[in-house]
Amino acid sequence: MDQFFSLWHEAARTSVGFFWMALWAFALGYLISSLIQVLVTQERMQRLMGKDGPRSVGLGTFFGFLSSSCSFAALSTTRALFNKGAGLAPSLAFMLASTNLVIELGMVIAIFLGWQFVVGEYVGGILLILVVWLLVRVTRPRRLEAQARKKMDDGHDHDGHGEHKSWKEKATSLAGWQQIGQTYVMEWQMVWKDVLIGFTVAGIISAMVPESFFQALFIGSGGENAANPGFGAVLAQTLVGPLAAFFTFIGSMGNIPLAAVLFTQGVTFAGVMAFIFSDLVVLPVLRINAAYYGWKMALYILALMLTGIVVVALVMHYGLAALDMLPDSSSAKSPGERQFFQVNYQLVLNLVFAAVTAALLWLWRRAQKAHAHGGHGHHHHHHHGGSSLTDRVLQVLATIAALWLAGGWLVGVAA
Repeated sequence: MDQFFSLWHEAARTSVGFFWMALWAFALGYLISSLIQVLVTQERMQRLMGKDGPRSVGLGTFFGFLSSSCSFAALSTTRALFNKGAGLAPSLAFMLASTNLVIELGMVIAIFLGWQFVVGEYVGGILLILVVWLLVRVTRPRRLEAQARKKMDDGHDHDGHGEHKSWKEKATSLAGWQQIGQTYVMEWQMVWKDVLIGFTVAGIISAMVPESFFQALFIGSGGENAANPGFGAVLAQTLVGPLAAFFTFIGSMGNIPLAAVLFTQGVTFAGVMAFIFSDLVVLPVLRINAAYYGWKMALYILALMLTGIVVVALVMHYGLAALDMLPDSSSAKSPGERQFFQVNYQLVLNLVFAAVTAALLWLWRRAQKAHAHGGHGHHHHHHHGGSSLTDRVLQVLATIAALWLAGGWLVGVAA
């Protein structure tokens, strides 16, 4: 029984630790997303990004890189761009760039995994955008795109007011910032359940799932020639990577510690890269996309991503193998041995963004009060998951996750 309690505490500590590492990145992502949604007008993004072609895709990639964020924030910004008339390929390029070509993600990968994975992340990210763009060109999903846009028009009451103000006016007026605060709160409302559940699962897997399970799941891992087994095994691992990610979803930042778990268990570079890139082919992302664009489009995007991920992971793996630079997993450090809560740049960033969040919450409260006095406010609640059933299930799971984490901490304190 004692052993279970200590595992429980380790799982909870790991979950909270992972979240602590990613917290400032979440807040930053949502802040940028809210700013873009409120300040960047329909015409401007549309004019800049356009429908298709190298320049459009390049700009989508560049904007994505600038507003790098966790996958949830990226999804909502992608929706905002697509909704404001950007083409599908540039929008997807934006989504991929903002989840893979991420400055803070590179830092975290360097901490957890080493430089080969940082190279894999950035070079692979660019390759991924090119492959997905090529696939869009080949498959030409015109009807799907039209349906997705129609679904969005149905779902949105376009708030006409404020569109004629320039971004400078919005950025310098209280009303503009209240709108930004509102958007920021809505972003968090949409994802907190998924995030809570995801991080809890990460901690549990890290603390409680035995090595033998990973070795059974990833063919050819942990053996003699684990770094570069035969092509069959490497291919199998690039397929299992996204599959493992599909069920253990934690978002790109939380995925890195888990990727480190996989790497220490002897999974190949290709398998780990496929797993890291899979932050966009997971269940909550699929659900959110389906809520935005409808199921057909969501599944189409999923298929594009999966194909791209497998191709790119293999290319990167054999590229490094040819240069004799494949990383060796024996030198990796497991998440259990980490110190999460130290006085370092993360603490400072978390405190800064806690303050930002508090300020935006205050603006949001003011806006709510103003609406209450002024009678009819325009409330557009677009919670993801059209069906109340999934929301109820998530609510229950989120409650269980919260109790689990609280219990795990108390057990540790009691011990």
